[in-house]
Amino acid sequence: MKVEERLLSGLRSHGRKHGGVMDVKPQSIRIHAQVIGMVQGVGFRYAALRVAERIQVTGWVHNEHDGSVVVEAQGDEEAISSMTQWLHEGPAWARVDNVNIEHINPVPERRFIIR
Repeated sequence: MKVEERLLSGLRSHGRKHGGVMDVKPQSIRIHAQVIGMVQGVGFRYAALRVAERIQVTGWVHNEHDGSVVVEAQGDEEAISSMTQWLHEGPAWARVDNVNIEHINPVPERRFIIR
């Protein structure tokens, strides 16, 4: 079973929402990831959105001019670990060759969006 299917079948994060904005807690982790490979034109951004919503990760995803996809994702350790694992696999039609991940400072956000 692919990572996305496992995540969509029931993984839940323990983040709390107040007024629609995800709390930034000391245990919140935020990553900036560049996904390299055949990752554009294969539904990568929409699949990332579905996964992020399911595991309650906030942030964004967008296509770069060089053919890569950039993702910023924030959540608790378990959710970010799951998101990172999914980024290394991507959706069924994608081919992920490499994922460059940098940890950055968490910020208050409402949801995960496609830019």
